[in-house]
Amino acid sequence: MESALAEIEFLALSPNRVAVLRCLAEDRHTRTDLAVVTGASQATLGRILRDFEERSWIERIDGAYVATATGELVADGFLDLLDIVETEGDLRPIVEYLPTDALDFDLRRFDDATITVPSGTKPNAPVGRVLDLLREASSVRAFSHAFNEDSLGVVEERVAAGELTFEGVFSRHAIDAVADDDRLRRRLESLLDAPAASIRVREAEIPLAVTVADEAVHLLLRDANGVLQASVDTDDPVVRDWAHDEFEAYWEAAEPLDHDDIGA
Repeated sequence: MESALAEIEFLALSPNRVAVLRCLAEDRHTRTDLAVVTGASQATLGRILRDFEERSWIERIDGAYVATATGELVADGFLDLLDIVETEGDLRPIVEYLPTDALDFDLRRFDDATITVPSGTKPNAPVGRVLDLLREASSVRAFSHAFNEDSLGVVEERVAAGELTFEGVFSRHAIDAVADDDRLRRRLESLLDAPAASIRVREAEIPLAVTVADEAVHLLLRDANGVLQASVDTDDPVVRDWAHDEFEAYWEAAEPLDHDDIGA
């Protein structure tokens, strides 16, 4: 084990070694090619290539270098670990707010996710992010414990304009909160009358706040006190499949919402 850790350290301490191994695991390169791609000096490249040849991670064929089978093995494993650690670093500030028990997919699927957090100048930035997605989408599905004023407004306006189809499942608490406000209730009534919108209500709570806007999946993240802390969104296909499956499950367990349900 110690020798394996030493080899991991050997790679981890040099970004140039990682870059060269990555290049050679992908394709054959000359030394000149590697200098251009990595920006490493010829002296540095000479040391790296010698070290890799001594480990049988690479071989030279017709004046070019390429990874051996074991070199590819090391590259795949190390680069996978690197991706995992980078993703973990991105998620670390928000991991306590992620509903991990409900996320039936590998968190590595968030490797290219957009994470949005409130700031002093934009305290509502996570909601702003989902509003941007709603304004650009042609099809939206949502399941949530809340239907906030801004999202409701964008959805209602775009559905009324024929720009959006909308399906939503909301908890009874979310619907009641909207119905208690005359202006918001009128927007909700407009959605109920629109052919391009379908809304269902679930008597039990919905622990998530998820919006699927075309290819993107957006999650609003709150702390134990219900305070908005962040959002995360991605167009990863596995996450999208998960979101659609979750939506279908909530949809089947909910009842169609009508005007009587909102006191109209």
